[in-house]
Amino acid sequence: MQFRDLKTQYQQLKPEIDAAIAEVLENANFISGRQVGELEEELAQYVGVKHCITCGNGTDALSMMMMAWNIGEGDAVFVPDFTFFASGEVVSFEGATPVFYDVCMDTFNADVTSLENAIINVLNEGKLTPRAIIAVDLFGLPANYIKLEEIAKKYKLLLLEDGAQGFGGKIGERRVGSFGDAATTSFFPAKPLGCYGDGGAIFTNDDNIAELLKSIRVHGKGSFKYDNVRIGWNSRLDTLQAAILKVKFKAFREYELEEVNRVADTYRKELMGVVKIPVVREGFYSSWAQYTLQLSSKDERDQVQEALKEKGIPTMVYYPKPMHQQVAFSGNKMYVECPNTEKLCDTVLSLPMHPYLSNSDIQEIAMAVKLATNKKN
Repeated sequence: MQFRDLKTQYQQLKPEIDAAIAEVLENANFISGRQVGELEEELAQYVGVKHCITCGNGTDALSMMMMAWNIGEGDAVFVPDFTFFASGEVVSFEGATPVFYDVCMDTFNADVTSLENAIINVLNEGKLTPRAIIAVDLFGLPANYIKLEEIAKKYKLLLLEDGAQGFGGKIGERRVGSFGDAATTSFFPAKPLGCYGDGGAIFTNDDNIAELLKSIRVHGKGSFKYDNVRIGWNSRLDTLQAAILKVKFKAFREYELEEVNRVADTYRKELMGVVKIPVVREGFYSSWAQYTLQLSSKDERDQVQEALKEKGIPTMVYYPKPMHQQVAFSGNKMYVECPNTEKLCDTVLSLPMHPYLSNSDIQEIAMAVKLATNKKN
């Protein structure tokens, strides 16, 4: 059994993917080929924004937005404590200070009360200048951007949506990638929409920011290749990955997103009342990057994980350590406590989740969870 079954996905899409790769090889247009521009247009239209700027990976996408917004030394950027390291790393990389805030226990996403308290505490201290909020669409579920956009407006802060895990998710009719002042995503293979290597993208409605990002991703270029008007990066999505993504994006739209929601609904029916299962609030739609349970304690989580491993069922812990406990951030001041994050890091367990998971596989996994928790129906 696979945790994220990329092998089955490839077999399903093999003729189209192989043809797309062969076309790139035959044309030998490996950098900035037409497939890159075509993919950007398709992604922007799907998300509902004016511009999609692809790049080398999801971390670069975040970093490029920090650069575009001129985030730097003395600035505070507010980052959820329960997320992947990159969400905070990119802030420090630009010389700014990540200020961690807590998340909600039921959705794993931004706790706006904790966030606002962190902003107030930074303002009251007066040492850092609050500049931006990063909100993460963890495990596929959009954060509460209705409230987050209100907070950002109230304190005159920029809002960046880290949609690396959330592509395809929605709040009402608004899709992940359309929230805040800009949004980013990742095409890491295990993401809801993934390529066969690294890749990322930025979404924005701001024409000036879009042009700036296009310059940054190619060595700060100006009007032509050897005209360099700023210090930039080398962070381009290569043509092979774009060609693969075009095929996979079609499958994602046509059936994969619907199928992962089928899997999630079957898990819900099998595991409700057995363990604490993920919550999707009314009006929200998840792309289910992960299906994450909460156990009662670290001991129970570890016991369940071991029991499933013995049955050949892969699981993962996302994430075992809060951001504020990472050694790399040991010198950072905590402006609010993050008890929910600390609890989640000890109790979360993610089950296999992908569009090709059969009902019989889900029932096998659910039965193993029931047996491991002594809650067999």
